[in-house]
This record gives sequence, structure tokens and C-alpha cells, in this order.
Amino acid sequence: MSSTSDVPPDLQALENEMRRLEIEYNMFFAGARLKPPSDQRARVEAIVRRYDRAPMTNTADRFRFSTLQQRFAAFADLWDRAMKAREEGRPTPFAAVGGAPLGRAAEHPRAPEAGSSAREQVLHVTMISDPVSEIDKVQRLYETLVRTRQDLGERTVPFHRFADMIRRQVAELHASGSGEVAFRASLKDGKVRLTARARREVRSEK
Repeated sequence: MSSTSDVPPDLQALENEMRRLEIEYNMFFAGARLKPPSDQRARVEAIVRRYDRAPMTNTADRFRFSTLQQRFAAFADLWDRAMKAREEGRPTPFAAVGGAPLGRAAEHPRAPEAGSSAREQVLHVTMISDPVSEIDKVQRLYETLVRTRQDLGERTVPFHRFADMIRRQVAELHASGSGEVAFRASLKDGKVRLTARARREVRSEK
């Protein structure tokens, strides 16, 4: 009988399962599902526990699994907090359709200057070095963008897709040698913009 360590972990399959689970949770909080995807979550949790107990001799596999494990833990915490907020009748991070309230939207909004409609209005700025452990920062940035786009009558994207985009941008800038990444949400010429820059390219504003 083969042991678990004899079978290399299928990390791509695990990542695919996690993406499907994120989509299912997004559908649930959007009202497209009647029940949370508890069975799917239990299946993913079982895979994560099994791989966590199995020794991985391949350093790249261990690093990739650790990243997936942290990502899953961060989203699991977000889902649990969203479930609690839903049960208590409070807005959740996923309440981003139909003009639903989004709680702590623009944390540091700036009012546009008089007579400067063509100028850029900065809505939110945040520094992110690890989207998994700093999921709250990602959430607040998302809320700002969603609320502004709703006010403009624009379509919004699901939170899991937005978070994945942030993760990819941070990874790309990390690969180029940057540490923290500055994300800026702004409004210019009636359009919402999101830019990302390596920390060395920006100066903190006092």
C-alpha cells in the first residue's frame, strides 16, 4: 500500500478546487445560491490537511503549497466573518451589487478641488506587501472601487477575481525586486482607475 508521501501533491488541482470554492462562496453571498458551499469547503480543507501532513521534498512544491495554504486560510476567515455579518444583519465584503452598503468604503477619500473636474480625484491609497495576510486592505480597496463604479452605473467584478488580480500584480512587482506595492484608486474624466506601483517609485504623503 502506497503512503501519502509516495504520491506527489497535485497542487494545480488544489488551486483549481480553491478557485471553484471562491466562486461558489461569491455566488452564495450574491444570492445565487441558497446554501453556502459547505461540502466543497470540507473537501478542500481535507486536501489541505493531507498535504500539510505529507513531507514534500521538492522546495518549489512546498513553497507553492504554503502560499495556497495561507491564501485558503485568509479566505476562510473572510467567509466566516462575512457569514457572521450576514447573520447579524450587517453588510458583508461581498455585498457589492444593487447599491448595497459597503461599510468602510473610502478610508482616506479626498474631495476634488473646485473647478478641477478634469483633474484626478484620489479615492483610496494603500500599501500591500502580502495580499493573503493583508486581506482586509484588499477588501477596503475593493469596497472603494465598487461603490464608485456603482455610483457611475458601471459593472463590478466579484471579489475573488479582484483579489486574484491584486495577488498577481504584487507577485509581478515582487519579482522585479520591490517590497511593498502602492495601490491607488482614483477618478479622472468620469472613469475609475486603479494603478499599482513599486514602493521605491512612490513617496509617502504627509
